[in-house]
Amino acid sequence: MSDASLTPRSRASALGHHLWAKEKVWLASAALLAALLVFAPELGVSSAGFVVQNLLNVAPFLALSVGIAAYAGASGADGLIARAFTGAPAMMILIAALMGGLSPFCSCGVIPLIAALLAMGVPLSAVMAFWLASPVMDPSMFVLTMGVLGFEFAVAKTLAAVGLGVLGGTLVHLLSRSGALADPLREGVGNGGCGGAKVRNAQPVVWRFWQESARVEKFIREAIKTTLFLAKWLTLAFLLESLMLAFVPAELVASALGGTGIVPIGIATLVGVPAYLNGYAALPLVGGLMSQGMAPGAGLAFLVAGGVSSLPAAIAVWALVKREVFLLYLGIALAGSFAIGLLFQLWMAL
Repeated sequence: MSDASLTPRSRASALGHHLWAKEKVWLASAALLAALLVFAPELGVSSAGFVVQNLLNVAPFLALSVGIAAYAGASGADGLIARAFTGAPAMMILIAALMGGLSPFCSCGVIPLIAALLAMGVPLSAVMAFWLASPVMDPSMFVLTMGVLGFEFAVAKTLAAVGLGVLGGTLVHLLSRSGALADPLREGVGNGGCGGAKVRNAQPVVWRFWQESARVEKFIREAIKTTLFLAKWLTLAFLLESLMLAFVPAELVASALGGTGIVPIGIATLVGVPAYLNGYAALPLVGGLMSQGMAPGAGLAFLVAGGVSSLPAAIAVWALVKREVFLLYLGIALAGSFAIGLLFQLWMAL
């Protein structure tokens, strides 16, 4: 049947089917926001403003990471980047964790780079090491942490970032040796494990890719595709986060994080995942709680767990990788953050 023979009703049905099949995330966000505007107008307006403001806050990091990923693909430099992550597994994981700790990307901004690295065929162990370390610490975060919580805490958070990356990368490497986690990306995201050909087969790199129209088209196509992919998932994530902040007041979070001992560290690890604001806004909160008697280990566990697996980051990761990889990432983030909090608490007690 041609398009011309379709009735208006069948056209609407076809359009609805296409939207439901391809744009479930946008539809869910629109439906949730519409419901808020109808039944709780003030909350709906504030939630919409929260989403817009947070998207603007992460836009520079996303633009940089999307641009790097698209440039690597258009110029052919992705093969060089992929080969930089090959070699002895232990050294590769350590270097990836160190690079993650020095990178300026937030937990959301690192997503496009992760997708590009996995599509290039970079081993998941190295990518996981970079992924876990990157959101926890960067140079500007180190300076701010030192100013708010002190030099010792800043150093501990830096070591925690690198240590968490090494832990996660090593665990993934051991699992991968048995043949597990061979193709981590979801269908339709990058080109999955078959991107390993870029590592095995050297291709010429055209650094000035803008001189070739085909490469320019590829750059634009990949940048738009990645931006839209991230925008729809982050919009839903920030919308859900706005509701969480509205119904879970900061006072409740503060009371849950108070106290000393092993229990507050465990609570801080779990609470840090949904209640985390961002790396910069969370520091004054933790500083205030520590001045009221909260254990330093609980504070560090909260910052590390929240940085790696906050709600926006977790939803973006869920959209990017298969379920088993997502659960592994979440498990490493929680268990590692709890262990880091315990170790720091023992160190402070010496």
